[in-house]
Amino acid sequence: MTSTVALPDGPFTFSGSGGDHAAPGPPFRTRVAYAAAHVVADPSAGNGPGAPAVLDWEATLRFRHHLWAHGFGVAEAMDTAQRGMGLDYPTARELIRRCATEARAVGGRVVAGVATDQLPPGPASLGAIRDAYTEQLADVSAAGAVPVLMCSRQLAAAASSADDYLELYSGLVVQSDQPVVLHWLGEAFDPALAGYWGDAEVGAAAGTVLALVARHPGRIDGVKLSLLDAAFEVWFRRQLPAGVRMYTGDDFNYPELVRGDAVGYSDALLGVFAAIAPVAAAALRALDTGDTGAYNQLFAPTVPLARHLFGAPTYFYKTGIVFLAYLTGHQDHVTMVGGLQTGRSPRHLAHLIRLADAAGLLPDADLAAHRARAWLTTVGVPQ
Repeated sequence: MTSTVALPDGPFTFSGSGGDHAAPGPPFRTRVAYAAAHVVADPSAGNGPGAPAVLDWEATLRFRHHLWAHGFGVAEAMDTAQRGMGLDYPTARELIRRCATEARAVGGRVVAGVATDQLPPGPASLGAIRDAYTEQLADVSAAGAVPVLMCSRQLAAAASSADDYLELYSGLVVQSDQPVVLHWLGEAFDPALAGYWGDAEVGAAAGTVLALVARHPGRIDGVKLSLLDAAFEVWFRRQLPAGVRMYTGDDFNYPELVRGDAVGYSDALLGVFAAIAPVAAAALRALDTGDTGAYNQLFAPTVPLARHLFGAPTYFYKTGIVFLAYLTGHQDHVTMVGGLQTGRSPRHLAHLIRLADAAGLLPDADLAAHRARAWLTTVGVPQ
């Protein structure tokens, strides 16, 4: 079988070089690393825009076992799993329950998103938002996962001051039966979250988060920051008190942020780590041994891939994540809940093929070529 395909900009031959990074292993010693996992839609179900999500549970959970096998914790039902973009809350709740059950069976780590997406569209009162968060916090705790307090579109619309955020989040932190992770998702990932934490200026917003952390010593495990601003993240993590982790959500600058500097480093909670798991695991194991040269070398070719994958409009990165899972054999189709497989253009995804191969993520050249050829035919590129 030939491993050459016709891309829109010319022929391309897969290298099949990804096999060098395929070995699984235990969790990493020097960094905590969660990979935010996507969901696999049932291709025989509707899964169109506005329709309830129907998942292929076997394939969805098998992908989580792939992440655990490589040493990652799983960040479940986060924005990578299309929270607010096709994954309804009843399905998200079942996803969290099933994932946590599987995690216990293999000794894997799992954190899970707590949000307000069970509320109907449109404005909501602060009381209704608090109740929605409380319901989901109870669901995550009952499942046995670590809660990640996600940003709420409803709260962004309803809050009139930083104090509204402080009071609402404080109540949730106190309610939790274990330390929580705070989640700060920037407007590049969701435009509805502009001005979150009560101020459009990020330094002022950071002050609110730091005040929340200071108010609840020992009850906040860390802060997950997804603003795609490496300099700001370094400044922010240096303000955190000892024992509170910075979990980078920067899918552009993760190698330098996780590697760190003389003052400190970021742990990770990243969507891109799910897409590049074998290579990222090899890099983090190199860091465990102090081999920063190998760490840098392994991560370097993944950065162009990540920057393309998460390029504007960033919130459609999930389409590329699913496309890569299809090429690597983790699922047999590109169908997504909410019909989101149309979120990126054929040229965008075709270029992703080249970048994924260069990053060493496609170990089976024949499989990748066969699947790419089938997909390219459907989008009008003759093979």
